Amino acid sequence: MAQASPQPTRRAQRTRRVLLEEAERLFAENGFEATRLEDVATAVGIRRASIVYHFKDKRELYDAVLADVFSAYHAELASIFDTPGPLRERIEDAVRAWVDFVFRRPSLARILLREIANAGPAGSPAVRTHIQPFWKLIQRFIEENKAHEGSTAIPIDAVYIAGAIAGCTVFFVTTIPSVAPELGFAPEDQESLERHRDEVLRLTRLLLGVEEHSESGG
Repeated sequence: MAQASPQPTRRAQRTRRVLLEEAERLFAENGFEATRLEDVATAVGIRRASIVYHFKDKRELYDAVLADVFSAYHAELASIFDTPGPLRERIEDAVRAWVDFVFRRPSLARILLREIANAGPAGSPAVRTHIQPFWKLIQRFIEENKAHEGSTAIPIDAVYIAGAIAGCTVFFVTTIPSVAPELGFAPEDQESLERHRDEVLRLTRLLLGVEEHSESGG
């Protein structure tokens, strides 16, 4: 008996991938409330009813978008933290990865800013669910730092540093194009990426208590 062709499965996977990409773009541009499933279906080129084959409703689609975005960076961060090496170097590598990721995928910054702006006193349940793995990684990193003896341990407030670094990049990517369009900034601009990355690394070293010296030795 001939095996069934795997083509429908591959087609379904491609459709799901495109759905996530277009939904991510629309949620970032318009927010959750203003984005309709009809808008996503039109962007993908399918009927609204076809979305239900992949996601039962808009909330499930939105959650899938958040999971897709956050898991992509989480994988990068976990790889960095799990690599042997000096703690400061791994922190700086994590910062570089964060800046590069947000510039590569600015929809993350826009979605985060929308969620923060619309969050009530309890915060954003949607975002809180997806950042839990990050806090676990950071907590593990803190414990590893504490295990070092004497001068090898870094006196850091990991949550404060993570918040400061994440916040400045999210704000930069989402607001500069709006408040200062004359600057011509765009996340895909390599020069802007490198300049911002350098500044964020400088801030990181300052928060870590690492002194930077000029090339002239001053």
